[in-house]
Amino acid sequence: MGKGERDKSVRERIAQQRELERKQAMRKKIATYVTVGVVAVATVGAGVWFGQSKTQSEAAGANLAPITVQGDGTVVMAKEGVTSPVVDIFEDFQCPACKQLEEISGSTFKNLAAEGKAKVVFHPITIFPQDFNKGITRGNSVRAAAAAMCVTDGPQWLAYHDKLFKQQPDETVEGFKVDDLVAWGKDVGVTADGFDSCVTTQKHAATVTAFSDKTIQAQKIEGTPTVKLNGTAIDNQVLFSPEELRKTVDAAN
Repeated sequence: MGKGERDKSVRERIAQQRELERKQAMRKKIATYVTVGVVAVATVGAGVWFGQSKTQSEAAGANLAPITVQGDGTVVMAKEGVTSPVVDIFEDFQCPACKQLEEISGSTFKNLAAEGKAKVVFHPITIFPQDFNKGITRGNSVRAAAAAMCVTDGPQWLAYHDKLFKQQPDETVEGFKVDDLVAWGKDVGVTADGFDSCVTTQKHAATVTAFSDKTIQAQKIEGTPTVKLNGTAIDNQVLFSPEELRKTVDAAN
């Protein structure tokens, strides 16, 4: 073997090792965030994490702020003229902790936007690597996010967003099957032209993957849910406490 071939072999081994370390780190981060979600559910009732009064979800307001689906897959919820503070929600429809955040603080995000106190931006991404749980979990995640991109009407998108979290499958089994994704769209009143075929063909799957990779790198996302207020990540204890979350956003005003 010549020197050039030896050097190439060494570079390839180094690259493979770095990729292995990256995937191991990602799996560790995913496990941490999933654990956070499970612990949050287990401890809220007992008051170990924080008091029951602080975790009481707000009642959803009668009206929503205008909702606009952007071309890149993000969705903006804000009253006209409201540009700050900006609340960026990075979430994965297959992430258990994201589901818990939606159940506990989802109405607070909606209310803050409706009250003109924040511009809320949803960033649906997939955080799971291809080889996590034999690809099952990532497949679930991508199918759900790709289906959401088939919804072009703002209020319909938000209704579908909420439905996906309610129907979230266990991360160890195949879920978010295309037939179900189509049916749930009908359940919440999605009327987008070509919605059925868009979902069943997974038209936006590649877009979701590319958008996720770009977002994770650009925003330095280490797990979901990640919520940023004017670019700074909000602590989990604040996120899962509607009372503290509202105080934090109000203070940014």
